[in-house]
Amino acid sequence: MTSIVRTVAAIALVGGLSPTVAAPQGTCPIPLPQGGEAVVLDPADFVAVIDNPFWPMAPGTVWISRESASRGGGQRVVVTVTDRTREILGIDATVVHDKVTERGELVENTFDWYAQDECGNVWYMGENTKEYEDGEVVSTSGSWEAGVDGAQPGVVMPADPRVGLAYRQEFYADEAEDAAEVLSLNEQAQVPFGHFTDVLLTKEYTPLAPRILEYKLYARGIGPVLAIGISGGSDREELVRVVSA
Repeated sequence: MTSIVRTVAAIALVGGLSPTVAAPQGTCPIPLPQGGEAVVLDPADFVAVIDNPFWPMAPGTVWISRESASRGGGQRVVVTVTDRTREILGIDATVVHDKVTERGELVENTFDWYAQDECGNVWYMGENTKEYEDGEVVSTSGSWEAGVDGAQPGVVMPADPRVGLAYRQEFYADEAEDAAEVLSLNEQAQVPFGHFTDVLLTKEYTPLAPRILEYKLYARGIGPVLAIGISGGSDREELVRVVSA
């Protein structure tokens, strides 16, 4: 394993923020990013395969979910891990396609970019998202790419989730500032795809909309199986089917 400890003195400050360098902890403890702090990542510390047990992303894997909203109606969410990569900050990030439809009509089309470090943390490197109405793009709000216009990468799944562990998932000032905290490691979840135990529960939130709070549950070997709006809405997204690679 290459050392992730780097000398910070020679690293230029990004946007006036003090950089945080990924550095091993214990066997491989990397301090997870917080708030809007800048992060310096070394491409040599990243691996080609995303195999974090709580969110494995083998190319060809497809998650199919249904989302019911408090306002009525429902949506179909299809998330596909492609065999493509996108170089971001010198790191080959896996391209994941997220398509949302309602009554057969496309309402959101997103390409997310993820990469895993050698410790097992899954980093979120950005997204290109488009929202549609009547077949026309009406918004690209929330799109960002790490290293562009001050945007910083975050972590979507820690290598070693522990109760109370908090971390930034993304940071693009005033556009994308999601964060999460681990609440439990021994929950249960019942969704159309099946019943799961020893499920990881997180709460996810953003300072951009402080009244919105969502709980997400992740099953080992599967990934996200259930998301529930706790505040700011009562949407429920549950896993219906998984097509393995």
